[in-house]
Amino acid sequence: MSDTIIKVDGLSKKYRLGATHGYKTFRESLVNAVKAPFSKSREREEVWALKDVSFEVKRGEVLGIIGRNGAGKSTLLKILSRITEPTSGRVELRGRVGSLLEVGTGFHPELTGKENVYLYGTILGMRSSEISRKYDEIVAFAELERFMETPVKRYSSGMYMRLAFSVAAHLEPEILLVDEVLAVGDAIFQRKCIKKMQEAASCGRTILFVSHNIPAITSFCGRAILFEGGSVSYAGGVEEAVDKYLGAANAAADRGRIGLKERQDRSGSGAVRLTDFYMLDGAGNRIGEIRSGSTVQLAFEYGSADGRPARNVELQIVVSRYSGDRVFQFGTRFAGRSFAEAPARGRIVCRLKRFPLPPERYRLDAYLVSEAVPADYLQNAAFIDVVDGDFYGSGYQVFEKETPFLVDGDVSLEGAP
Repeated sequence: MSDTIIKVDGLSKKYRLGATHGYKTFRESLVNAVKAPFSKSREREEVWALKDVSFEVKRGEVLGIIGRNGAGKSTLLKILSRITEPTSGRVELRGRVGSLLEVGTGFHPELTGKENVYLYGTILGMRSSEISRKYDEIVAFAELERFMETPVKRYSSGMYMRLAFSVAAHLEPEILLVDEVLAVGDAIFQRKCIKKMQEAASCGRTILFVSHNIPAITSFCGRAILFEGGSVSYAGGVEEAVDKYLGAANAAADRGRIGLKERQDRSGSGAVRLTDFYMLDGAGNRIGEIRSGSTVQLAFEYGSADGRPARNVELQIVVSRYSGDRVFQFGTRFAGRSFAEAPARGRIVCRLKRFPLPPERYRLDAYLVSEAVPADYLQNAAFIDVVDGDFYGSGYQVFEKETPFLVDGDVSLEGAP
């Protein structure tokens, strides 16, 4: 029997921009009929999200999938999960598939957390008795004991992710597909998830892991595939794939920055989108670079798609070194803020005191959530240049290779207690 558990052969997926699907109400049909004589006919633009993708995955392998937003990674996992049909090509899956894609995928918002655990298990083909045996472990891992009788529509994005991951990991599918959802959770839970996936891999399960977290990819995956423009540009060693990926990202940054409003390599529902980014000093003046130890304000302008006020808006930023290593993350939740209702167009400002990084160029990813649903995610939303600012007030300059982080502190000499 072949050791191959996933075989993808000539897979392609085409979308028509502006095309609509599903049933229309009588009112919509009537409006379209009235508008038709006055509408200009035009051919809809076709976009290939995937183009002639082929690869194989062995049983028990952990495969990392990397690439910029819009490269085709999520489309691939949706096809493997049988959520989306391919335009052409063939996929062979030899085993039960569990998937953790966009936050809340597979959950019904009106059902409670407990009901969704049983719903998802049933979708995976498990009997109720099997799910019941795992139920307590699932709840304990997700740390949601108090909320399992609550409809998941009232969950935050982080709660959604914790329960969804716990269900997918504990119901023991032979193949586990994980998309970039761990970015929603806190750092402690992310490490917990990675450890759980490592345990699953050690038991012989096959894992496809899509992530922009390069350190997680390099430490967890045995092989990697790099996607560019819907095609596989490299498949092989993890270090080589990461080098090619970072080289392409850095080259794109050096060619010039595109405004956030014009960026196409983004993901999310689009209900609310980031439209601009700039930096301000402590007094509110625009700046082009940050001095270590200074107060800086990172300003993100946004706009809602329908022109109405946005509800339950959250922003999270992740700052990484140019090499891809994460340095810190910050956002509304970390600051104890909650924007239950935000104007249709506005600005979210993250104020950071005594900026703690030494001189270097850093990458900033931005993640916007509305109504507990990912609305906009931009990798490399901005590149931040930090210059020396005498952080310690001692005149001693800290060079980037000596330390990745600066600490606010003092030193004193005292007699023996």
